[in-house]
Amino acid sequence: MQTLAKVLHHGAKNGVTGSCHQIFIDDNHSFLVDCGLFQGAETSTEGRASSEQLRIEFDISSVQALIVTHVHIDHVGRIPYLLAAGFKGPIICSEPSAKLLPIVLEDAFKLGVSRDQHLVEQYIKLISKRIIALPYNQWLPLLKAPLPAVNIRLQRAGHILGSAYIELEIQQPKSSKQRVVFSGDLGAPYAPILSAAKPPYRADLLILESTYGDRLHENRRDRRQHLQTAIEQALRDQGTVLIPAFSIGRTQELLYELEDILYRNQCQSCLSSSAQLLYENQPPEHQSVWHDIPIILDSPLASRFTQAYAQLQPFWDNEAQLRISKGRNPLDFKQLISIDQHSDHQRMVQHLADSARPAIVIAGGGMCSGGRIVNYLEAMLGDPRHNVLFVGYQAQGTLGNQIQKYGPHGGYVDINQQRINIRAEITTLGGYSAHADQASLVRFITGMRKWPQQVCLVHGETGAKTALQEKIMNAYAEKQHSGEVVIAE
Repeated sequence: MQTLAKVLHHGAKNGVTGSCHQIFIDDNHSFLVDCGLFQGAETSTEGRASSEQLRIEFDISSVQALIVTHVHIDHVGRIPYLLAAGFKGPIICSEPSAKLLPIVLEDAFKLGVSRDQHLVEQYIKLISKRIIALPYNQWLPLLKAPLPAVNIRLQRAGHILGSAYIELEIQQPKSSKQRVVFSGDLGAPYAPILSAAKPPYRADLLILESTYGDRLHENRRDRRQHLQTAIEQALRDQGTVLIPAFSIGRTQELLYELEDILYRNQCQSCLSSSAQLLYENQPPEHQSVWHDIPIILDSPLASRFTQAYAQLQPFWDNEAQLRISKGRNPLDFKQLISIDQHSDHQRMVQHLADSARPAIVIAGGGMCSGGRIVNYLEAMLGDPRHNVLFVGYQAQGTLGNQIQKYGPHGGYVDINQQRINIRAEITTLGGYSAHADQASLVRFITGMRKWPQQVCLVHGETGAKTALQEKIMNAYAEKQHSGEVVIAE
């Protein structure tokens, strides 16, 4: 059998955050795939990364380039520390990611390094110079003759806009070409705005994520109806629906779905301004829960990403393009209210906590370990009128995971050193995961013409990796394929 390339896993090995993988071509040449932050229980009981988790503690002297699968913080958040460690090479990513990455890294720099505007601008200028935007499905030579030679190609992964899986073609002296594929985070089918991932033609070695390797998602074709039903049930309690969401990806998908619900319900009116919402105490007369319901986007970063998504319309899928052609704007509609200033955020939290006016709030902080969603939860989690709606994965050790775990049983959580009894309704919609489920992960392999000699599972909890390993091995056995499936060490 062919000797496979050596890969070291510097993150997302024992959990689902901190993605960072180093593939060695030879002793003098290697490439880094992602360089992300650790989150949740993989950092500390408080879910905050310590200096040990931020430092780049592995040798980067052989690293020729950083290849970014997508711009979620658990895949790119340690880039500032990589640069500080002396990395001088290029940052290769897809064209949409090249537009989004500076926004992510600017926010990460402000949170973790400095808010000095001059330093921020210098840093972003440096990042922008390093980025190489690679079109999808186009080979780029990374190492040329004399051998070894390495080419890279990015393919759509369907996880968030700009997400990609990576194909590396390696030609060693006196050896046949070897194809190594890094899945990054693969998306689930039928995701709004995004084209679905298609399996590669072949792979000798596949580094595969396993976030949902032990479960199947709900029927994603029906997810808009599930979202509508869950919100309608919550709004009948005359309270607020709180939706924690990552600023990039999930927020834009939710806006897309909510615009469609409003369109289908033929909602024609809207609030005239955010000021009217903030100070009007009387609930409006309405024909249904969707009539004049304010949809509040409370995350400056999410607002920036939403604007960037709008500018990247050429990369939207056919369904989204059709809506645009019909004059609809899935990411900017009448009932959408964006909250940017912190003072407006504080007033909105107080207003919704005190009033009985129904509202839908999408707030930054996908796992509730930070961001503005925490203030809403602190103010409203103890009130049975309200509903917390989870539409994404909640990693072990995060506040979101604790609420999801203890909320349905009348438990409590501690927020800002204050114990809060969970009286709000807690709802989880599994069909909204941005990750491929077990069936889709297996199809990513079985859809290849040439199945991998080895599949190495990363980016998953122990149970998820073990279940997926067994499922893939069963598929191999059915086809009498001689490959192996291992869990990253």
